[in-house]
Amino acid sequence: MSDNEPQAPAASQLILDTTRTQRIGFDEAIFGRGKSVAQLNEIITQLSEGDGRGLITRLEPSVFEALDEKARAGLDYDPVSRTAYLGNPHPNKGEARIGVITAGTSDVPVALEAVRTLRYYGEVPFEAYDCGVAGLWRLMERLEDLRSLAVVIAVAGMDAALPSVVGGLVPGAIVAVPTSTGYGVAAGGTSALNATLASCAPGVVVVNVDNGFGAACGALRMVRAT
Repeated sequence: MSDNEPQAPAASQLILDTTRTQRIGFDEAIFGRGKSVAQLNEIITQLSEGDGRGLITRLEPSVFEALDEKARAGLDYDPVSRTAYLGNPHPNKGEARIGVITAGTSDVPVALEAVRTLRYYGEVPFEAYDCGVAGLWRLMERLEDLRSLAVVIAVAGMDAALPSVVGGLVPGAIVAVPTSTGYGVAAGGTSALNATLASCAPGVVVVNVDNGFGAACGALRMVRAT
């Protein structure tokens, strides 16, 4: 590597956003993918020495296992959603205001990223999985619960029809999360993203492909505004 080529910052050079909670009500969140084990160890140390809270997303199981024992011990880690909490979640808000549903089982990891984010912030989300339109009766069985919620996060890949159908049946806000699930022309979630952006259901809002964390934060902003 030449002297002119960019290099990743050393772990000791990392500077965290320590005032985010005061500014916008969300704690520091770390995107784990692409960070070295040394960088993550330093981030966890800095968070621990601060207010002791933080959320890490896209933390692969192999990377989690490679962390220092002290760093691992301080984390509540879930390998399916690839999320980790540092510190205790925020106080429980009580009954469910936000729901998370999926079209298929393959969409569950993205949905659980949203669920874990919501739980970190004290929400108790309603959860329903495998509710895709290929078996519409499964969705219809859950309509009474969904209609009672302020926000529904609908997670779907392939043709991503679920958010549009839900948007035509329930009065709450709908946050669509297109996923990269699917074959061929599904194109890693591009078809699902386009389908949700083109939804004919009024008021469906869309986050980026596989962005369960972003969907949860959007839903939290919605319920906090009421």
